[in-house]
Amino acid sequence: MRTYAKPVAAVTGALALAASLTACGGSSAASDEKVVTVYSADGLKGEKGDGWYDKVFADFEKETGIKVKYVEGGSGEMVQRALREKSNTQADVLVTLPPFIQQAGSKGLLQTYTPKGADQVDGADKAADGSWTSVVNNYFGFIHNKKELPGAPGTWEALLDAKYKDKLQYSTPGVAGDGTAVLIKALHDFGGQAPAMEYLKKLQANNVGPSSSTSKLAPKVDKGELLVANGDVQMNFAQAASMPNLAIWFPAKEGGRPTTFALPYAAGLVDKAPHTENGKKLLDFMLAERAQREVSAVGGGFPARKDVKPTDANALALAKLMEGVEVFEPDWADIDANLSSYVDAWKSATGS
Repeated sequence: MRTYAKPVAAVTGALALAASLTACGGSSAASDEKVVTVYSADGLKGEKGDGWYDKVFADFEKETGIKVKYVEGGSGEMVQRALREKSNTQADVLVTLPPFIQQAGSKGLLQTYTPKGADQVDGADKAADGSWTSVVNNYFGFIHNKKELPGAPGTWEALLDAKYKDKLQYSTPGVAGDGTAVLIKALHDFGGQAPAMEYLKKLQANNVGPSSSTSKLAPKVDKGELLVANGDVQMNFAQAASMPNLAIWFPAKEGGRPTTFALPYAAGLVDKAPHTENGKKLLDFMLAERAQREVSAVGGGFPARKDVKPTDANALALAKLMEGVEVFEPDWADIDANLSSYVDAWKSATGS
């Protein structure tokens, strides 16, 4: 375990653009097109066009003449879509959260490509085989409505209180990246599958129900429809700019310290991508120093490159938010291998 120590940053979230994509994977005509298609988990595109993706994609198109086609959904949803299209690949770049980026790699959805600047990304934040690299670092967290609930609940156990009945919701494990993160953190904090499932079974009495998208929960918390929901630091910090009642917190087990873990946006070049060279150019662009410096200033995310140390107001505020929070590193190999059984155990415990 380690305690968070480095400066921070975040971004915005939620916009889906369903583009009609007809290019045949790998054709010479397709490879000549001035276009690149990105399948991404939600969180980096601004609802008002002011997110990190908005800025980076606009700059990329201006500099290269390559138009970015963007398709957004839940972390698991994007991997499943790419998997369904494997015989007729539509996406060039896939951006998703752990453990889904590892899942994409193990299912053969990614090809090896090391973007320029990847040497400045920590080893834990990129694949050893070069199939993916983090482009924005991030951390798992929860949010609460600070107007209706001025103090954060603090502990997992506090969330079992009857006052949270139908006022608490977390996104669906196995579908949403942040929802899967709830499961991962519970497994860690409670010390294994059995106690974690015992707790989540009790919590289900207060849970509103499933949600395929985590970003949709923040507006409900801001309006007071929910008191508590899950999320991630980057997305919620950015959302708080237009949702003044949001506050970020990190659950602790009763008697313990608040904990979190890194949940980076990891990007890979899709195998048999129709516009492979354009995909490489976009990955290079996202990891370039200029774009990395804008992660915090534009949206409030965490740079993936360790040599980029922003000092803007967002970075300083996020560094303060992370003070005293213990960061653990999940066993991603175990989670990749056993995710289905963990999700099945969750479904059984909660009746979902």
